[in-house]
Amino acid sequence: MHKKEFGLLSLPVIVAALGFFVDVFDLLLFGIVRKPSLRELGLSDEAILSEGELLLSVQMTGMMLGGIVWGILGDKKGRLKVLFGSILLYSIANIANGFVQTTGQYIIIRFIAGFGLAGELGAGITLTSEILAKEKRGLAATVIAVCGVLGGISAALLYSGIGDWRMLYFIGGGLGLALLILRIAVAESSMYDTVKKSSVQLGNFLQFFTSKERFNRYMRGILIGLPVWYIIGILVSFADQFGNRMGIAGVKPGDALMYQYIGLGLGDICAGLLSNAWKSRRKALFVFYAVTILFMILFFVQDHSSLAWFYFVCGGLGFGAGISVLYITTSAEQFGTNLRASASISITNMVRGFTPLMLLCFAQLRKLTDYVSAAWILGAVVMLIGIVALWFTEESFGKDLDFTE
Repeated sequence: MHKKEFGLLSLPVIVAALGFFVDVFDLLLFGIVRKPSLRELGLSDEAILSEGELLLSVQMTGMMLGGIVWGILGDKKGRLKVLFGSILLYSIANIANGFVQTTGQYIIIRFIAGFGLAGELGAGITLTSEILAKEKRGLAATVIAVCGVLGGISAALLYSGIGDWRMLYFIGGGLGLALLILRIAVAESSMYDTVKKSSVQLGNFLQFFTSKERFNRYMRGILIGLPVWYIIGILVSFADQFGNRMGIAGVKPGDALMYQYIGLGLGDICAGLLSNAWKSRRKALFVFYAVTILFMILFFVQDHSSLAWFYFVCGGLGFGAGISVLYITTSAEQFGTNLRASASISITNMVRGFTPLMLLCFAQLRKLTDYVSAAWILGAVVMLIGIVALWFTEESFGKDLDFTE
C-alpha cells in the first residue's frame, strides 16, 4: 500500500513545525530566565552559577531518558501518540514550573519538562519523513526550522515585554496545550500503519546493540549532533562567564542565547535548502561544520571586543550549529520504519543528554587550565568527533524509507 502524498504546508508538517516552535521557545526561555529566576529564589551569584549548571544538566538528562522512552513508544504505539503524550506532559510541567518556590522543586520540574519535551522534534520529523515524497524531506526541514526561529524570537520578545519568569512558564505551558488541540486532526503515518500490521518487531531499543553495523549507525547519529549542544550548552549558555574573562562588559546569557537561536534557525533554513539543492545531506553538514569552526575561532580570539561583536559571533555560532533539524532528518533516514522513531527521538535527546558529560569534562579541564582554554580544548575534541562520525555516515538524500530492520 502506497502512502498518500502530502504537501510541504500540509497539517502534519505544520504540526511538526509548531512542535519545534515550542521546543526552541522552551530551551531559549529557560536560558533567559535561569539566572533571574534563581536570583528571585534567593541564591547568591556563586550559587546561581553552580545551580544553573545543575538545572541545565538535569533538564538534559530528562531529555535523554525521555528520548529513549518516547522513541520506543513512537515505534510501538505510533508517532501521533508520542506527539500527544509528550506535549501534554511538557505543558503540565511548565505550568507547574511557574509555581516553584525552592531550587529542589525547580530541579524536579525541569527534569519532568525535559522528559516531556524530548518526544517533540524527533517524533515530528519521523512523521514528516514518512508522509512526504523523498525529494521534499529536506525542504520540510526548512519549514520546520522557520517555526524554530519564530519560537526563539517569541521567547525573547515576551521576556522583554513581560519580564515575569513565572508568567512566561505559564505561557509556554499554554502554547503546548494549544498545540495539543491542533493535533487532533492529524492522521498517523500510513507507512507506520502498514508495518504495525506486519509481524515485524516494533520499537525494540535493544536492537541498536545486537548488530555492530546498526550500533555504529546509531552512535554516528549521536556524535554528528554533539557540536550543536557544545555551542548551546557551553559557549552560549555561559556567555557571561566568557565575556568576563575576555574583558567584554555587559554580556547577558539570555541575549546571547537569543542571537544564537536566531542564527540557529536561519542556519537550519539554509541547511535544508542547501541539502535539497545539492541532493546531499553530508555535503551540507560538512559545510556547516566549517562555518561552526570559523565562528569558534572568532569566539576564542576575542579580547576586549565590543558587546555587539560578541553577540554577532554568538549568532554566527548558532548559524553554524543550524543543523539540528537536518542531522535528525539524516538520522531518521538511516533506520527502518520499525525502529525509526526510536532512532530519531532518542538520538535527538542523546545528543542533548551528552551536555552534562560535556559540562563535566569542561569542569575537569578547568582544573588543569584556565576557563577559556578549557572550552576551546573541549570544542576541538567535539568537532573532531563530529567530523569523523559524519565522514563514515551513509548519504541518505532520496533514500526510500519503506523498509524495516
